[in-house]
Amino acid sequence: MRFVFAPPAESTAGLLSLPWREPIADWTDDRLVEIRQRGISRHVVRFVSEGGQIYALKELDERLARKEYHLLRRLRDIGIPAVEALGVVVDRPGDLDAVLVTRFLDHSISYRALFANPRGGQPTDKLLDAMVDLLARLHLAGFMWGDCSLSNTLFLLDAGALAAHLVDAETSEMHHSLSDGKRLYDVDLAFERVGGELFDLQAGGLLPEGLDPVEIAEEIPRRYEALWWELTREDTVLPSEQRYRIAERLQRLNELGFDVDEVELIEAGEGNKLRLRTRVAESGHHRRLLFTRTGLEAQENQARRLLNDIAGYRSYLEQSGSRPVPEAVAANRWLAEVYDPVVDAIPAELRDRLDEVEIFHEILEHRWSLSEAAGRDIGTTAARDDYFVQVLPTVPDDLTIAAPVPQPPAQRQADASPQESPG
Repeated sequence: MRFVFAPPAESTAGLLSLPWREPIADWTDDRLVEIRQRGISRHVVRFVSEGGQIYALKELDERLARKEYHLLRRLRDIGIPAVEALGVVVDRPGDLDAVLVTRFLDHSISYRALFANPRGGQPTDKLLDAMVDLLARLHLAGFMWGDCSLSNTLFLLDAGALAAHLVDAETSEMHHSLSDGKRLYDVDLAFERVGGELFDLQAGGLLPEGLDPVEIAEEIPRRYEALWWELTREDTVLPSEQRYRIAERLQRLNELGFDVDEVELIEAGEGNKLRLRTRVAESGHHRRLLFTRTGLEAQENQARRLLNDIAGYRSYLEQSGSRPVPEAVAANRWLAEVYDPVVDAIPAELRDRLDEVEIFHEILEHRWSLSEAAGRDIGTTAARDDYFVQVLPTVPDDLTIAAPVPQPPAQRQADASPQESPG
């Protein structure tokens, strides 16, 4: 039996003592946990809490396990949102399959949880946009998913939107680039499988009345083609228009959360054909800028919202001090004087409801709402205190799956059969 882990190995050292010589369906280890609102899996999947982290263990054919391990690592290298592959356990005794080990995505939400616990209306539009965004990023990178479905996706809240992360890649392929045929095959699969999953939700009473699973699923190819056209279209411009048309095109792509690798101008008669080659990148400029200035990790929309708040705080500092304030100074003071006091005040019993950055974003939205009702700015502290009483307790404690539910020993054997779970 061999363990193949990606460095640093320290993060997975505690996993070595698990009973790898037994089928994972038979495990009764105290570190096993049950994950809320799981998706559907064709394989046996177990979850383990070790060293403050949650790991997903999937038992499958060794060839597929090695393939998925390398594909997930490749996706991480190029900045595609996906679960992190930590290792693969191979050459287990007897005829036992290999086990793929991935780090579970903290504060992630399954599609079932999104429909079971809607906040701010039904999540259909946000969910479709997130799925299409992820599919386009994969295709730009030359990655054919081959199994695009809601069950193989986890979602993170992103300041009023959703960010989709790929969970399962065992049937995927990596190419230098994808043909239109492979792309459209992936989109057709997404339409069929998402439609089927929505029918399952409808049968279980989780899809609101009046919503047609087929009509919803048909939005995937429509939205995908619109996004793909935005990302890959070629424009013909006159030499006199080049400067502002290039700037306009780059801004539009940045607004969509994509970066541009290079701009290629090709002579085309009286004008020039403007070709923009889009580089897939981890959702964009704003999250990297926020991390550089504050050390905070956030989704793209969250980062944009926090950067706007930092800019507003900088203006306040300059007005109150009657002198310019450097960006770095403003960001550090905002972190110490605005962000940290809010986060530190989150009640311990509510801290796992949402991730800290999302909570801060929601407090900013709550402040705006209360201030508009009062006709004056009520301030962040008052908004924070009211949010902790009126809003955060109403977030279902099983919306996100950051906090695992310990699995009772008596249920472990029964629940270990092929089940609903990410991957």
